[in-house]
Amino acid sequence: QVQLVESGGGLVQPGGSLRLSCAASGNIVSIYDMAWYRQAPGKERELVARITSGGSTNSASSVKGRFTISRDNAKNTVYLQMNSLKPEDTAVYYCNAFIATMIGQRFYWGQGTQVTVSS
Repeated sequence: QVQLVESGGGLVQPGGSLRLSCAASGNIVSIYDMAWYRQAPGKERELVARITSGGSTNSASSVKGRFTISRDNAKNTVYLQMNSLKPEDTAVYYCNAFIATMIGQRFYWGQGTQVTVSS
């Protein structure tokens, strides 16, 4: 049984920063790609950034230069450092990971954490 637990969301003013964390736990054999998605009201869920087990990253054009994804494999944790936040970054942010256990492998989702950027 695998769980992804997110933390770090909240209310921040435009131009501010937040750091999101997502820790995976359970009977994990291997974690492959980890990613952050977000979903704003009335919009589809979109990929924000992704990181492979080896540390290669890609991110959405809308967040390049402002957001940085990283991971600590020893802690089974992925982070999203968000700087220069804009109101349009307001969304529920979800952690996602492709994880292998003894009974198979699949994508797992975190519960989501609200990020609100407002004056």
